[in-house]
Amino acid sequence: MGFFKNLFTWWEGATLGTAIFSRRHGSKVGEDRHGNRYFEGKGRRWVMYAGINDVSRVPPEWYAWLTRQIDALPDEALPPPPKFLREATPNLTGTVEAYRPTGALEKGGRRQAASGDYQAWTPD
Repeated sequence: MGFFKNLFTWWEGATLGTAIFSRRHGSKVGEDRHGNRYFEGKGRRWVMYAGINDVSRVPPEWYAWLTRQIDALPDEALPPPPKFLREATPNLTGTVEAYRPTGALEKGGRRQAASGDYQAWTPD
């Protein structure tokens, strides 16, 4: 199933065509801590994701390289990151971990009592 899945789907990693294209027309220039591999060739730069294809999984230093904000590889062009920086979190929209305010239906649909002279309208 893995071979045929990679042959026809693109949302969970590179397709077979992308893998062949990367080997023929590009050279691997690096890999990040998430396992994503970065390629360059014929004036193009691209990433082959390790897992789900989501640009929020690309670290900022590699994103800068992909979008040509820096020319050299991130290890060579950028200083080491400060120790106080936290690891970036992926986009959580649509997942169980997504933010939901206190009045959201997923949290019971009850919000805090209003203050002041506010009086909620109720139909008769």
